[in-house]
Amino acid sequence: MHQFFIPIDNIDGSTVRISGEDLHHMKDVIRLRNGEEFQVLDGKGKRYRCALSAYEEGQALAEILSTEDVKEELSSEITLYQGFPKGDKMELIIQKCVELGVHRIVPVIMERSVARPDEKARVKKVKRYRSIAESAAKQAGRGIIPEIGEVCSFREALKSAAGSDHLLLPYEAAFGMEQTREILSGIGRGESISVFIGPEGGFALSEVEEAKKLGAQVITLGKRILRTETAPIAVMSILMYLLEEDN
Repeated sequence: MHQFFIPIDNIDGSTVRISGEDLHHMKDVIRLRNGEEFQVLDGKGKRYRCALSAYEEGQALAEILSTEDVKEELSSEITLYQGFPKGDKMELIIQKCVELGVHRIVPVIMERSVARPDEKARVKKVKRYRSIAESAAKQAGRGIIPEIGEVCSFREALKSAAGSDHLLLPYEAAFGMEQTREILSGIGRGESISVFIGPEGGFALSEVEEAKKLGAQVITLGKRILRTETAPIAVMSILMYLLEEDN
């Protein structure tokens, strides 16, 4: 069944209004007809089964047939603070981590970041990243569109993550897989998690020490050095495995 993310303001009682790109896709691409059913997600954890009522100028109207809570989300909100990478690597990171259940992704300029876009480029990139997140969320059947934060500094990212129940920092110079297993096994369902991933050059030692002062737990992802675009996917896969529930 076709699925659309619709702003919650467009859901009024038993009626849904669809406009913009979703209207174009519904009317001109998949060509839904009156009476045909589709699903709407409000981005707040609700799914609506709807039937198309009519096309009007600039919008489509649909009747809500039933409502249910979305069960596809992880119980824990995971925020990824990703060291800003070169090229289009961020797009891959966003796509795959959204599929794996991340709640929020924040691009971070770190000491060893090679890519340092100016303000104009940042605005353009974040807009693109949000579009990728929405597309990946639709593909994965997510109940929300994960947030893509504004590009920020490492210190700003640490301040933002300070209230998390768990702050994880995978570090290529770390060792002790058994200790890492203990740290990860201590994460409970429903607890908030912040994960910091370094850019291509890795974390500067001063960044690691600063994070540790704020309670970050340094972990290892194994004996092999992972690329900046591989590490977040590895971490999200582990967390999804630990936190996924049957129902």
